[in-house]
Amino acid sequence: MRRVDLHVHSSRSDGTLSPGELVDLAAKKDLAAFALTDHDTVDGLDEAFERGKQREALRLPVPEIIPGIEFSTEYQKGDVHILGLCIDWRSEAFALRLREFVDSRTRRNQRMCALLREAGVDITYEALLAAFPERVITRAHYARYLLEHGYVGSMSEAFDRYVGDHCPCYVPREKVTPIQAVAMILEAGGVPILAHPILYRMSDEKLEGLIRECREAGLLGIEAIYSTYKPADERRIRSLAAKYGLLISGGSDFHGSNKPGLELGSGYGGLCVPWEVLEKIKEAAGR
Repeated sequence: MRRVDLHVHSSRSDGTLSPGELVDLAAKKDLAAFALTDHDTVDGLDEAFERGKQREALRLPVPEIIPGIEFSTEYQKGDVHILGLCIDWRSEAFALRLREFVDSRTRRNQRMCALLREAGVDITYEALLAAFPERVITRAHYARYLLEHGYVGSMSEAFDRYVGDHCPCYVPREKVTPIQAVAMILEAGGVPILAHPILYRMSDEKLEGLIRECREAGLLGIEAIYSTYKPADERRIRSLAAKYGLLISGGSDFHGSNKPGLELGSGYGGLCVPWEVLEKIKEAAGR
């Protein structure tokens, strides 16, 4: 069976492997394709495609690279993620909107560094960027910085004491709504997918409300195959996909060593996303 992985993160957001290393790993894992879906950025896509060309020139196997993104959005005061697959990431209008995201993140990160300094941590925004060059800075990077500089004994402690929700050094980001993310993906010629809906721990009523609102805005798919799903979870999401006329998507949500034990393509061992899932998504994107 030809397998794919449609939810993968690189070091350009909060993964630990570079985009080029992901291409090599996907080939090693014998994946037919993978989607690079970094958080709120497409900065790694050029590198991934360049590595694909290098492998092709060397007559090495090259998995198909699906250009994607994962938007962090807010719905009724909770986090909801929207994947965009098969996007035109070079669109000028799309690039402009992403720049607005970056500017918003910068303001938030500068404020968080200031709060950490008030809490006794020797950190500046410039030092954080130097420690994690060419990254979209997330709270995982703060946790890593605190760990590596001896302020905490583990990543989880960093979240519990400093940067977790409701902690003294946490600053919420300005977020778009799921509806806005869906619109941006459609404008970029992509296929908007509701990511890992089980993780939001919503009631059936609330989840269906979210799906209806997003479907009316143009949502085309839902992530029904995912690393942490139990069989009952997958059945639940497949049923909702059928009810609302949505495509099925699936992926590991691979982050490298930031998610120990979770492997590209196979998740925690039982994940399998068949090629046919990608075929239908590509048809929806007109590819």
